[in-house]
Amino acid sequence: MLIRLFDQIQADPYQGLVTFGGFIVALLLAFTVHEFSHALAATRLGDPTPKTAGRLSLSPLAHLDPLGTMLILLAGFGWAKPVPVNPAYMRINPRSGMAVTALAGPLSNIAAAAIFAIPINAGIGDSGDFGSVFVGGSVVGYFLVSGIFWNLLLASFNLVPLVPLDGFSIALGILPREAAAEYAKLEKYGTGPLLVVIMIGFLAPGLGLFSLVLDPLIRILGSLVLW
Repeated sequence: MLIRLFDQIQADPYQGLVTFGGFIVALLLAFTVHEFSHALAATRLGDPTPKTAGRLSLSPLAHLDPLGTMLILLAGFGWAKPVPVNPAYMRINPRSGMAVTALAGPLSNIAAAAIFAIPINAGIGDSGDFGSVFVGGSVVGYFLVSGIFWNLLLASFNLVPLVPLDGFSIALGILPREAAAEYAKLEKYGTGPLLVVIMIGFLAPGLGLFSLVLDPLIRILGSLVLW
């Protein structure tokens, strides 16, 4: 990510700085909304753990992970600190409670994308191409599109039903008990299956997670928020 930005900044400092600004602002907002929504959902279900840990906050500093943030800057991909949750405190079935808490993150990002889309739908700014670098035109429009794209990317990625993503907890919450128990066995492999799926995309472009799942899902969600 940084190498790409350095190249653009050398070619056109203004455009490079706008690209970098749109990227950072959009991701900070997306991660903050996502993690805060996990904390809020768990808290509303009766779990005091997120509030005790200082995660019931809209401050990005409460949610940033040092290594994940560094990778965002270097590779354009990273993570925030997971929100600590204790399902034993929840007023509903723990499996359902974890599913609701997990779903709150992606749903909040879709809602945030819809909010970013309001000015564009009203004719303010150019929607442009998802994820493209800034090459001129409306700075406001570029920031809005960046907000839409990164929120939808974060939502789509987290809906993948693999450890440690939200989709895994969602799947465990909606599957029949016996099927959920079998699927939960994937947890012992940690992030291995997810890393394998991601690596397939590098080894066989067009057959990976981003090409087959995330790109189509982002476009579908994008068509819903952008009229």
